[in-house]
Amino acid sequence: MIAALSLPRVLDRVNDRTVMLPAAFILTGVLIALAFGTTAAPGLWAWPALLAAWTVLGATSSAILTPSGRLLRRSATAADLPAAFAAQFSLTHSCWLLTYPLAGWLASKGGMPIATAALAAVALSAAVTARVIWPREDPDQLDHLHDELPAEHPHVRDAIPTRDGWWHGHDYRIDSLHSRWPSPRRASESV
Repeated sequence: MIAALSLPRVLDRVNDRTVMLPAAFILTGVLIALAFGTTAAPGLWAWPALLAAWTVLGATSSAILTPSGRLLRRSATAADLPAAFAAQFSLTHSCWLLTYPLAGWLASKGGMPIATAALAAVALSAAVTARVIWPREDPDQLDHLHDELPAEHPHVRDAIPTRDGWWHGHDYRIDSLHSRWPSPRRASESV
């Protein structure tokens, strides 16, 4: 809760990627540490270590999940937000629907080290995928090319004509005119 409640102030100073990606890798590291820790003989250290791990897992989960609404708002128009939030809800809950039973099944069949290591592998693959596909520079306004719109279309009224279409920039959202993220080409490459 402390992490989730402090995130709005943190996100006023840094971008979402700067918070979410390190949290994803820290979460993975804690799961790896738990996988090794659960192989050791319990001692006086076990409960404090487990409570510390749970605390870090909760804080990193909050740092990953709380800003996701901001990403959806940046990526969809107001009209598409209900569908975007519903899709995000369905995707996250589908992942939980798979990983919770997986964790229980693996723990019952192979023990906690195996279950925790498997969850660490899932978390690591998600963190690496996010790092690879989420661009380091992720501005709100993106310059892009429209090669399918006619010259009289109101959306390209102030666009720069190029041999390939119309080049312009604005706050970018996936919508009926923008079905995918633009490639990083420059207007000078198309003129």
